Amino acid sequence: MEASLGIQLDEQQPLSPLHDQLQTDGSFKKYEQNCRLTGVEKDIEKLYEAVPQLSSVFKIEDKIGEGTFSSVYLATAQLKMGPEEKIALKHLIPTSHPIRIAAELQCLTVAGGQDNVMGVKYCFRKNDHVVIAMPYLEHESFLEILNSLSFQEVREYMFNLFKALRRIHQFGIVHRDVKPSNFLYNRRLKKYALVDFGLAQGTRDTKVELLKLVQSEAQQESCSQNKAPIVMANKVSVSAPAPKALSQSSTQTAVKRPYSHAQIQTKEGKDGKLIKQPKPMDITSRKLATKKKVVSTKTMTSNITRKTASTCPTNLTCDCYATDQVCSVCLSRRQQVAPRAGTPGFRAPEVLTKCPNQTTAIDMWSAGVIFLSLLSGRYPFYKASDDLTALAQIMTIRGSRETIQAAKTFGKSVLCSKEVPAQNLRTLCERLRGTPSLAVEKQEDHAHESTLSLRTDQKLKLPPHVEHPGNSFHKDGGNISETSMNKHQASLKGWDQVPDEAYDLLDKLLDLNPATRITASEALIHPFFKDLS
Repeated sequence: MEASLGIQLDEQQPLSPLHDQLQTDGSFKKYEQNCRLTGVEKDIEKLYEAVPQLSSVFKIEDKIGEGTFSSVYLATAQLKMGPEEKIALKHLIPTSHPIRIAAELQCLTVAGGQDNVMGVKYCFRKNDHVVIAMPYLEHESFLEILNSLSFQEVREYMFNLFKALRRIHQFGIVHRDVKPSNFLYNRRLKKYALVDFGLAQGTRDTKVELLKLVQSEAQQESCSQNKAPIVMANKVSVSAPAPKALSQSSTQTAVKRPYSHAQIQTKEGKDGKLIKQPKPMDITSRKLATKKKVVSTKTMTSNITRKTASTCPTNLTCDCYATDQVCSVCLSRRQQVAPRAGTPGFRAPEVLTKCPNQTTAIDMWSAGVIFLSLLSGRYPFYKASDDLTALAQIMTIRGSRETIQAAKTFGKSVLCSKEVPAQNLRTLCERLRGTPSLAVEKQEDHAHESTLSLRTDQKLKLPPHVEHPGNSFHKDGGNISETSMNKHQASLKGWDQVPDEAYDLLDKLLDLNPATRITASEALIHPFFKDLS
Protein backbone atom coordinates (compact mmCIF):
# COMPACT_ATOMS: atom_id res chain seq x y z
CA MET A 1 0.00 0.00 0.00
CA GLU A 2 2.75 2.45 1.00
CA ALA A 3 4.91 1.39 -1.93
CA SER A 4 2.08 1.94 -4.41
CA LEU A 5 1.54 5.44 -3.09
CA GLY A 6 5.22 6.23 -3.33
CA ILE A 7 5.63 6.67 0.43
CA GLN A 8 8.74 5.46 2.15
CA LEU A 9 8.39 4.79 5.87
CA ASP A 10 11.56 5.26 7.89
CA GLU A 11 12.25 2.66 10.49
CA GLN A 12 12.79 3.82 14.03
CA GLN A 13 16.51 4.30 14.48
CA PRO A 14 18.29 3.74 17.79
CA LEU A 15 19.74 6.70 19.64
CA SER A 16 22.86 8.04 18.00
CA PRO A 17 26.29 7.67 19.60
CA LEU A 18 26.31 11.46 19.87
CA HIS A 19 23.40 11.31 22.30
CA ASP A 20 25.19 8.73 24.44
CA GLN A 21 28.32 10.86 24.40
CA LEU A 22 26.37 13.93 25.51
CA GLN A 23 24.93 11.97 28.41
CA THR A 24 28.26 10.50 29.52
CA ASP A 25 30.71 13.39 29.24
CA GLY A 26 28.42 15.95 30.92
CA SER A 27 28.14 18.23 27.88
CA PHE A 28 24.37 17.91 27.67
CA LYS A 29 23.97 21.35 29.24
CA LYS A 30 26.13 22.87 26.52
CA TYR A 31 23.97 21.16 23.92
CA GLU A 32 20.82 22.61 25.47
CA GLN A 33 22.44 26.03 25.61
CA ASN A 34 23.21 25.88 21.89
CA CYS A 35 19.59 24.99 21.21
CA ARG A 36 18.46 27.95 23.32
CA LEU A 37 20.77 30.30 21.47
CA THR A 38 19.30 29.07 18.22
CA GLY A 39 15.88 30.01 19.56
CA VAL A 40 17.11 33.48 20.52
CA GLU A 41 18.58 33.98 17.07
CA LYS A 42 15.23 33.07 15.55
CA ASP A 43 13.50 35.64 17.78
CA ILE A 44 16.01 38.29 16.69
CA GLU A 45 15.41 37.48 13.02
CA LYS A 46 11.66 37.73 13.56
CA LEU A 47 12.10 41.12 15.21
CA TYR A 48 14.16 42.35 12.25
CA GLU A 49 11.41 41.16 9.90
CA ALA A 50 8.64 42.75 11.98
CA VAL A 51 10.42 46.14 12.28
CA PRO A 52 12.84 46.38 9.31
CA GLN A 53 14.13 49.86 10.19
CA LEU A 54 15.90 48.40 13.24
CA SER A 55 18.55 46.75 11.06
CA SER A 56 19.84 50.10 9.81
CA VAL A 57 20.30 51.49 13.32
CA PHE A 58 21.00 48.61 15.72
CA LYS A 59 22.85 45.36 15.85
CA ILE A 60 20.80 43.13 18.15
CA GLU A 61 23.11 40.87 20.16
CA ASP A 62 20.97 38.94 22.65
CA LYS A 63 17.59 38.52 24.25
CA ILE A 64 17.97 39.56 27.90
CA GLY A 65 14.41 39.47 29.21
CA GLU A 66 10.93 38.22 28.49
CA GLY A 67 7.66 38.96 30.22
CA THR A 68 3.93 38.65 29.70
CA PHE A 69 3.58 41.82 27.67
CA SER A 70 7.02 42.37 26.15
CA SER A 71 10.50 41.06 25.36
CA VAL A 72 13.76 42.94 25.90
CA TYR A 73 16.82 42.69 23.66
CA LEU A 74 20.36 43.99 24.04
CA ALA A 75 21.57 45.92 21.02
CA THR A 76 24.46 48.11 19.95
CA ALA A 77 23.75 51.41 18.25
CA GLN A 78 25.64 51.64 14.96
CA LEU A 79 26.89 55.22 15.24
CA LYS A 80 29.05 56.88 12.59
CA MET A 81 31.05 58.78 15.20
CA GLY A 82 31.97 58.15 18.80
CA PRO A 83 32.02 54.95 20.86
CA GLU A 84 29.44 52.22 20.53
CA GLU A 85 26.37 52.66 22.72
CA LYS A 86 24.50 49.82 24.39
CA ILE A 87 20.74 50.04 23.97
CA ALA A 88 17.86 48.03 25.45
CA LEU A 89 15.10 47.35 22.92
CA LYS A 90 11.70 46.61 24.41
CA HIS A 91 9.43 44.86 21.91
CA LEU A 92 5.78 45.12 23.00
CA ILE A 93 3.44 42.30 22.11
CA PRO A 94 1.27 43.17 19.11
CA THR A 95 -1.94 42.67 21.11
CA SER A 96 -1.17 45.58 23.46
CA HIS A 97 -3.76 48.36 23.39
CA PRO A 98 -2.53 51.43 21.47
CA ILE A 99 -3.54 53.78 24.29
CA ARG A 100 -1.65 51.65 26.79
CA ILE A 101 1.50 51.74 24.61
CA ALA A 102 1.24 55.50 24.12
CA ALA A 103 0.71 56.01 27.86
CA GLU A 104 3.86 54.02 28.69
CA LEU A 105 5.85 56.12 26.23
CA GLN A 106 4.50 59.33 27.71
CA CYS A 107 5.44 58.21 31.23
CA LEU A 108 9.02 57.63 30.06
CA THR A 109 9.26 60.97 28.25
CA VAL A 110 7.58 63.08 30.95
CA ALA A 111 9.06 61.59 34.13
CA GLY A 112 12.03 59.60 32.82
CA GLY A 113 15.63 60.53 32.34
CA GLN A 114 16.39 61.68 35.89
CA ASP A 115 16.09 60.68 39.55
CA ASN A 116 16.67 57.01 38.74
CA VAL A 117 13.71 56.79 36.33
CA MET A 118 14.46 55.18 32.98
CA GLY A 119 14.13 57.47 29.97
CA VAL A 120 13.52 56.76 26.29
CA LYS A 121 15.78 57.43 23.30
CA TYR A 122 13.82 56.27 20.25
CA CYS A 123 10.60 54.54 19.34
CA PHE A 124 9.98 52.47 16.22
CA ARG A 125 6.68 51.21 14.84
CA LYS A 126 5.77 48.99 11.94
CA ASN A 127 2.07 48.11 11.67
CA ASP A 128 1.17 46.62 15.07
CA HIS A 129 4.77 46.12 16.25
CA VAL A 130 6.24 48.75 18.58
CA VAL A 131 9.84 48.83 19.82
CA ILE A 132 11.02 51.27 22.51
CA ALA A 133 14.75 52.00 22.60
CA MET A 134 16.15 52.90 26.05
CA PRO A 135 19.63 53.30 27.55
CA TYR A 136 21.00 49.95 28.67
CA LEU A 137 22.05 49.62 32.31
CA GLU A 138 24.06 46.53 33.13
CA HIS A 139 22.67 45.20 36.37
CA GLU A 140 22.89 42.35 38.86
CA SER A 141 20.26 39.79 39.76
CA PHE A 142 18.58 40.74 43.03
CA LEU A 143 18.48 37.15 44.23
CA GLU A 144 22.18 36.57 43.57
CA ILE A 145 23.39 39.61 45.53
CA LEU A 146 20.73 39.65 48.27
CA ASN A 147 22.81 37.98 50.97
CA SER A 148 26.08 39.65 49.99
CA LEU A 149 24.88 43.24 50.30
CA SER A 150 26.21 45.29 53.19
CA PHE A 151 23.81 47.25 55.35
CA GLN A 152 25.11 50.50 53.87
CA GLU A 153 24.35 49.23 50.36
CA VAL A 154 20.80 48.43 51.46
CA ARG A 155 20.38 51.99 52.74
CA GLU A 156 21.61 53.40 49.43
CA TYR A 157 19.40 51.01 47.46
CA MET A 158 16.22 52.02 49.31
CA PHE A 159 17.13 55.73 49.21
CA ASN A 160 17.49 55.66 45.44
CA LEU A 161 14.28 53.66 45.07
CA PHE A 162 12.38 56.35 46.98
CA LYS A 163 13.95 59.03 44.78
CA ALA A 164 12.53 57.29 41.73
CA LEU A 165 9.11 56.84 43.35
CA ARG A 166 9.01 60.48 44.44
CA ARG A 167 9.75 61.49 40.87
CA ILE A 168 6.92 59.53 39.26
CA HIS A 169 4.44 60.26 42.06
CA GLN A 170 5.00 64.00 41.53
CA PHE A 171 3.52 63.49 38.05
CA GLY A 172 0.59 61.46 39.37
CA ILE A 173 1.95 58.16 38.04
CA VAL A 174 1.19 54.95 39.91
CA HIS A 175 3.72 52.37 38.74
CA ARG A 176 1.70 49.37 40.03
CA ASP A 177 4.56 46.88 39.52
CA VAL A 178 7.39 47.96 41.82
CA LYS A 179 9.65 44.96 42.42
CA PRO A 180 13.40 44.21 42.31
CA SER A 181 13.40 43.12 38.66
CA ASN A 182 11.88 46.49 37.70
CA PHE A 183 14.43 48.51 39.69
CA LEU A 184 17.76 47.87 37.99
CA TYR A 185 20.87 48.11 40.15
CA ASN A 186 24.48 48.32 39.00
CA ARG A 187 26.45 47.55 42.14
CA ARG A 188 29.84 48.60 40.78
CA LEU A 189 28.76 51.93 39.34
CA LYS A 190 26.07 52.54 41.99
CA LYS A 191 23.50 53.33 39.32
CA TYR A 192 19.78 52.64 39.54
CA ALA A 193 16.83 52.73 37.14
CA LEU A 194 13.10 52.23 37.62
CA VAL A 195 11.75 50.57 34.47
CA ASP A 196 8.62 49.04 32.93
CA PHE A 197 5.63 51.39 33.01
CA GLY A 198 3.45 48.97 31.09
CA LEU A 199 0.94 48.66 33.96
CA ALA A 200 1.13 52.28 35.11
CA GLN A 201 -2.04 54.17 35.99
CA GLY A 202 -2.71 57.78 36.81
CA THR A 203 -4.03 59.42 39.93
CA ARG A 204 -7.04 61.72 39.75
CA ASP A 205 -4.75 64.73 39.25
CA THR A 206 -2.18 63.01 37.02
CA LYS A 207 -0.10 65.19 34.73
CA VAL A 208 0.22 62.45 32.12
CA GLU A 209 -2.70 63.06 29.79
CA LEU A 210 -2.75 59.59 28.24
CA LEU A 211 -3.09 57.98 31.67
CA LYS A 212 -6.42 59.77 31.94
CA LEU A 213 -7.54 57.94 28.81
CA VAL A 214 -6.36 54.66 30.32
CA GLN A 215 -8.51 55.38 33.38
CA SER A 216 -11.58 56.19 31.28
CA GLU A 217 -11.09 52.99 29.27
CA ALA A 218 -10.89 50.97 32.49
CA GLN A 219 -14.03 52.65 33.85
CA GLN A 220 -15.94 51.90 30.65
CA GLU A 221 -14.90 48.25 30.83
CA SER A 222 -16.01 48.02 34.46
CA CYS A 223 -19.37 49.60 33.57
CA SER A 224 -19.90 47.15 30.72
CA GLN A 225 -19.05 44.26 33.02
CA ASN A 226 -21.50 45.50 35.63
CA LYS A 227 -24.31 45.71 33.10
CA ALA A 228 -24.18 41.99 32.49
CA PRO A 229 -25.68 39.79 35.21
CA ILE A 230 -22.73 38.26 37.06
CA VAL A 231 -23.05 35.69 39.81
CA MET A 232 -20.34 35.61 42.44
CA ALA A 233 -19.72 33.04 45.12
CA ASN A 234 -16.56 34.26 46.82
CA LYS A 235 -16.02 33.20 50.39
CA VAL A 236 -15.03 35.80 52.94
CA SER A 237 -12.85 33.57 55.05
CA VAL A 238 -9.20 34.31 54.29
CA SER A 239 -7.06 32.24 56.60
CA ALA A 240 -7.02 28.89 58.34
CA PRO A 241 -9.87 26.42 57.80
CA ALA A 242 -12.94 27.26 59.81
CA PRO A 243 -13.97 25.15 62.82
CA LYS A 244 -15.95 21.99 62.14
CA ALA A 245 -19.18 23.55 63.35
CA LEU A 246 -18.89 26.33 60.83
CA SER A 247 -17.86 23.99 58.04
CA GLN A 248 -20.83 21.70 58.66
CA SER A 249 -23.30 24.55 58.80
CA SER A 250 -22.03 26.02 55.56
CA THR A 251 -22.20 22.68 53.76
CA GLN A 252 -25.64 21.80 55.08
CA THR A 253 -27.11 25.15 54.07
CA ALA A 254 -27.42 24.93 50.33
CA VAL A 255 -27.64 28.24 48.53
CA LYS A 256 -29.77 28.22 45.40
CA ARG A 257 -28.53 30.05 42.34
CA PRO A 258 -30.29 33.42 42.43
CA TYR A 259 -31.46 35.55 39.55
CA SER A 260 -31.02 39.27 39.15
CA HIS A 261 -33.91 41.57 38.30
CA ALA A 262 -32.92 41.51 34.64
CA GLN A 263 -32.89 37.73 34.48
CA ILE A 264 -35.82 35.41 33.75
CA GLN A 265 -35.75 31.75 34.58
CA THR A 266 -36.58 29.69 31.49
CA LYS A 267 -37.76 26.16 30.98
CA GLU A 268 -38.03 24.10 27.82
CA GLY A 269 -41.60 23.17 26.91
CA LYS A 270 -42.94 20.13 25.13
CA ASP A 271 -42.65 21.72 21.70
CA GLY A 272 -39.03 22.69 22.28
CA LYS A 273 -39.77 26.40 22.84
CA LEU A 274 -38.63 28.30 25.87
CA ILE A 275 -41.38 29.44 28.23
CA LYS A 276 -41.08 31.98 31.02
CA GLN A 277 -41.08 30.86 34.61
CA PRO A 278 -42.10 33.08 37.51
CA LYS A 279 -39.08 34.55 39.27
CA PRO A 280 -38.64 33.29 42.85
CA MET A 281 -38.89 35.96 45.54
CA ASP A 282 -35.64 36.51 47.42
CA ILE A 283 -35.18 37.07 51.14
CA THR A 284 -35.04 40.85 50.98
CA SER A 285 -38.23 41.25 48.95
CA ARG A 286 -40.03 38.88 51.32
CA LYS A 287 -39.01 41.01 54.30
CA LEU A 288 -40.05 44.20 52.56
CA ALA A 289 -43.37 42.68 51.54
CA THR A 290 -44.32 42.15 55.17
CA LYS A 291 -44.02 45.89 55.79
CA LYS A 292 -45.36 47.23 52.47
CA LYS A 293 -47.71 45.48 50.10
CA VAL A 294 -46.33 47.16 46.98
CA VAL A 295 -42.60 47.56 46.54
CA SER A 296 -41.15 48.72 43.24
CA THR A 297 -38.13 47.00 41.77
CA LYS A 298 -36.22 50.25 41.67
CA THR A 299 -36.77 50.93 45.36
CA MET A 300 -35.76 47.43 46.36
CA THR A 301 -32.57 47.60 44.31
CA SER A 302 -31.55 50.90 45.83
CA ASN A 303 -32.13 49.53 49.31
CA ILE A 304 -29.86 46.57 48.59
CA THR A 305 -27.04 48.62 47.12
CA ARG A 306 -27.22 51.08 50.01
CA LYS A 307 -25.44 48.57 52.21
CA THR A 308 -21.96 49.67 53.33
CA ALA A 309 -19.13 47.95 55.11
CA SER A 310 -19.70 49.87 58.35
CA THR A 311 -23.48 49.70 58.69
CA CYS A 312 -25.55 46.66 57.88
CA PRO A 313 -29.23 46.89 59.00
CA THR A 314 -30.64 43.37 59.23
CA ASN A 315 -34.12 44.38 58.06
CA LEU A 316 -33.01 45.74 54.69
CA THR A 317 -29.91 43.75 53.80
CA CYS A 318 -28.58 40.25 53.60
CA ASP A 319 -28.28 37.70 56.39
CA CYS A 320 -24.66 36.68 55.79
CA TYR A 321 -22.83 39.85 56.85
CA ALA A 322 -19.68 39.00 58.86
CA THR A 323 -20.28 35.25 58.58
CA ASP A 324 -18.59 32.50 56.59
CA GLN A 325 -21.63 31.99 54.35
CA VAL A 326 -22.91 33.73 51.23
CA CYS A 327 -26.65 34.34 50.91
CA SER A 328 -28.68 34.62 47.72
CA VAL A 329 -28.85 38.41 47.98
CA CYS A 330 -25.05 38.73 47.85
CA LEU A 331 -24.80 36.14 45.09
CA SER A 332 -27.10 38.21 42.88
CA ARG A 333 -25.10 41.40 43.28
CA ARG A 334 -22.93 42.88 40.59
CA GLN A 335 -19.27 42.08 40.66
CA GLN A 336 -17.07 44.80 42.07
CA VAL A 337 -14.35 45.73 39.60
CA ALA A 338 -11.08 47.19 40.85
CA PRO A 339 -7.52 47.32 39.45
CA ARG A 340 -5.49 44.22 40.32
CA ALA A 341 -2.47 44.73 38.07
CA GLY A 342 0.84 43.91 39.69
CA THR A 343 3.04 41.00 40.70
CA PRO A 344 1.82 38.49 43.32
CA GLY A 345 3.64 38.98 46.59
CA PHE A 346 3.94 42.75 46.11
CA ARG A 347 0.24 43.70 46.02
CA ALA A 348 -0.98 45.97 48.80
CA PRO A 349 -3.93 44.97 51.04
CA GLU A 350 -6.23 47.48 49.32
CA VAL A 351 -5.43 45.80 45.98
CA LEU A 352 -6.05 42.31 47.37
CA THR A 353 -9.44 43.37 48.77
CA LYS A 354 -10.46 45.09 45.50
CA CYS A 355 -10.62 48.61 46.84
CA PRO A 356 -11.65 50.81 43.89
CA ASN A 357 -9.78 53.91 45.08
CA GLN A 358 -6.10 53.04 44.78
CA THR A 359 -3.35 55.64 45.04
CA THR A 360 0.42 55.91 44.92
CA ALA A 361 0.41 54.21 48.34
CA ILE A 362 0.36 50.82 46.61
CA ASP A 363 3.86 51.53 45.26
CA MET A 364 5.06 52.32 48.79
CA TRP A 365 3.72 48.99 50.04
CA SER A 366 5.66 47.21 47.29
CA ALA A 367 8.79 49.13 48.29
CA GLY A 368 8.15 47.96 51.86
CA VAL A 369 8.07 44.33 50.71
CA ILE A 370 11.43 44.87 48.95
CA PHE A 371 12.84 46.39 52.15
CA LEU A 372 11.48 43.42 54.12
CA SER A 373 13.36 41.04 51.80
CA LEU A 374 16.56 43.06 52.17
CA LEU A 375 16.39 43.08 55.98
CA SER A 376 15.40 39.42 56.29
CA GLY A 377 17.50 38.00 53.46
CA ARG A 378 14.46 36.18 52.04
CA TYR A 379 13.22 36.60 48.47
CA PRO A 380 10.48 36.32 47.54
CA PHE A 381 9.10 36.95 51.00
CA TYR A 382 5.42 36.51 50.13
CA LYS A 383 4.36 33.86 47.64
CA ALA A 384 0.68 33.03 47.26
CA SER A 385 -1.48 31.47 44.57
CA ASP A 386 -4.47 33.78 45.06
CA ASP A 387 -5.42 37.08 46.69
CA LEU A 388 -7.02 35.64 49.81
CA THR A 389 -4.00 33.49 50.56
CA ALA A 390 -1.78 36.54 50.04
CA LEU A 391 -3.93 38.50 52.50
CA ALA A 392 -3.66 35.67 55.02
CA GLN A 393 0.14 35.71 54.67
CA ILE A 394 0.16 39.45 55.36
CA MET A 395 -1.89 38.77 58.49
CA THR A 396 0.76 36.40 59.79
CA ILE A 397 3.22 39.31 59.86
CA ARG A 398 1.04 42.36 60.54
CA GLY A 399 -1.70 40.70 62.60
CA SER A 400 -5.28 39.71 61.81
CA ARG A 401 -6.92 42.27 64.10
CA GLU A 402 -4.85 45.07 62.59
CA THR A 403 -5.72 43.92 59.06
CA ILE A 404 -9.44 43.82 59.83
CA GLN A 405 -9.36 47.30 61.37
CA ALA A 406 -7.44 48.71 58.41
CA ALA A 407 -9.86 47.14 55.91
CA LYS A 408 -12.74 48.97 57.57
CA THR A 409 -11.08 52.30 56.84
CA PHE A 410 -11.44 51.71 53.09
CA GLY A 411 -14.89 50.13 53.25
CA LYS A 412 -14.03 46.43 53.37
CA SER A 413 -15.10 43.74 55.81
CA VAL A 414 -12.56 40.97 56.36
CA LEU A 415 -13.46 37.84 58.31
CA CYS A 416 -10.69 35.72 59.79
CA SER A 417 -11.48 32.39 61.45
CA LYS A 418 -8.45 32.61 63.73
CA GLU A 419 -6.80 35.55 65.45
CA VAL A 420 -3.13 35.91 64.55
CA PRO A 421 -0.92 38.34 66.52
CA ALA A 422 1.30 40.88 64.82
CA GLN A 423 5.00 40.03 64.79
CA ASN A 424 7.90 42.18 65.92
CA LEU A 425 9.62 43.16 62.66
CA ARG A 426 13.10 43.27 64.17
CA THR A 427 12.71 39.85 65.74
CA LEU A 428 11.33 38.40 62.53
CA CYS A 429 14.06 39.77 60.25
CA GLU A 430 16.93 38.90 62.59
CA ARG A 431 15.62 35.39 63.06
CA LEU A 432 15.43 34.84 59.32
CA ARG A 433 18.80 36.42 58.64
CA GLY A 434 20.39 34.83 61.73
CA THR A 435 22.23 37.97 62.84
CA PRO A 436 21.03 39.43 66.18
CA SER A 437 22.15 43.03 66.53
CA LEU A 438 24.04 44.64 69.37
CA ALA A 439 21.25 47.16 69.84
CA VAL A 440 18.84 44.40 70.78
CA GLU A 441 21.28 42.72 73.13
CA LYS A 442 21.66 45.96 75.09
CA GLN A 443 17.90 46.20 75.64
CA GLU A 444 17.06 43.48 78.12
CA ASP A 445 13.32 43.87 77.95
CA HIS A 446 13.29 43.80 74.19
CA ALA A 447 15.59 40.78 74.14
CA HIS A 448 13.28 38.99 76.59
CA GLU A 449 10.31 39.57 74.29
CA SER A 450 12.35 38.31 71.35
CA THR A 451 13.25 35.11 73.24
CA LEU A 452 9.61 34.49 74.11
CA SER A 453 8.50 34.95 70.51
CA LEU A 454 11.21 32.58 69.27
CA ARG A 455 10.25 29.86 71.75
CA THR A 456 6.56 29.96 70.88
CA ASP A 457 6.95 28.86 67.29
CA GLN A 458 3.27 28.06 67.01
CA LYS A 459 2.48 31.75 67.42
CA LEU A 460 4.91 32.80 64.71
CA LYS A 461 3.02 31.49 61.71
CA LEU A 462 5.15 32.39 58.72
CA PRO A 463 4.35 31.90 55.05
CA PRO A 464 5.16 28.31 53.98
CA HIS A 465 8.26 29.28 52.02
CA VAL A 466 9.66 31.21 55.01
CA GLU A 467 9.00 28.59 57.69
CA HIS A 468 12.06 26.51 56.71
CA PRO A 469 14.88 28.94 55.94
CA GLY A 470 17.60 26.36 56.46
CA ASN A 471 20.91 27.43 57.99
CA SER A 472 19.75 30.96 58.71
CA PHE A 473 17.98 29.71 61.85
CA HIS A 474 20.25 29.07 64.79
CA LYS A 475 18.52 26.58 67.03
CA ASP A 476 19.57 25.78 70.58
CA GLY A 477 22.51 23.42 70.59
CA GLY A 478 23.51 24.34 67.05
CA ASN A 479 26.96 24.63 65.62
CA ILE A 480 28.71 27.28 67.73
CA SER A 481 31.56 27.83 65.28
CA GLU A 482 29.10 28.37 62.40
CA THR A 483 27.10 30.82 64.50
CA SER A 484 30.23 32.73 65.47
CA MET A 485 31.33 32.86 61.84
CA ASN A 486 27.97 34.28 60.75
CA LYS A 487 28.17 36.91 63.50
CA HIS A 488 31.66 37.87 62.35
CA GLN A 489 30.52 38.18 58.74
CA ALA A 490 27.54 40.25 59.85
CA SER A 491 29.76 42.61 61.82
CA LEU A 492 31.92 43.20 58.76
CA LYS A 493 28.89 44.25 56.72
CA GLY A 494 27.15 46.27 59.44
CA TRP A 495 24.30 43.84 60.01
CA ASP A 496 25.11 43.59 63.71
CA GLN A 497 24.21 47.28 64.21
CA VAL A 498 20.91 47.76 62.38
CA PRO A 499 19.33 50.84 63.99
CA ASP A 500 15.75 51.07 65.20
CA GLU A 501 15.10 53.64 62.46
CA ALA A 502 15.31 50.88 59.86
CA TYR A 503 12.42 48.93 61.37
CA ASP A 504 10.49 52.11 62.06
CA LEU A 505 10.64 52.92 58.35
CA LEU A 506 9.69 49.33 57.48
CA ASP A 507 6.68 49.59 59.81
CA LYS A 508 5.54 52.79 58.11
CA LEU A 509 5.97 51.28 54.64
CA LEU A 510 3.93 48.21 55.61
CA ASP A 511 1.16 50.31 57.12
CA LEU A 512 -2.06 48.43 56.39
CA ASN A 513 -3.97 51.70 56.03
CA PRO A 514 -3.10 53.37 52.69
CA ALA A 515 -4.27 56.75 54.00
CA THR A 516 -1.58 56.84 56.70
CA ARG A 517 1.15 54.93 54.83
CA ILE A 518 4.36 56.90 54.43
CA THR A 519 4.93 58.66 51.09
CA ALA A 520 8.12 58.67 49.02
CA SER A 521 8.87 62.29 49.93
CA GLU A 522 8.41 61.54 53.63
CA ALA A 523 10.56 58.42 53.39
CA LEU A 524 13.49 60.39 51.95
CA ILE A 525 13.63 62.64 55.03
CA HIS A 526 13.20 59.74 57.46
CA PRO A 527 15.97 59.50 60.13
CA PHE A 528 17.08 56.24 58.52
CA PHE A 529 18.59 58.34 55.68
CA LYS A 530 19.89 61.20 57.83
CA ASP A 531 23.38 61.24 56.27
CA LEU A 532 22.36 60.53 52.66
CA SER A 533 21.48 63.13 50.08
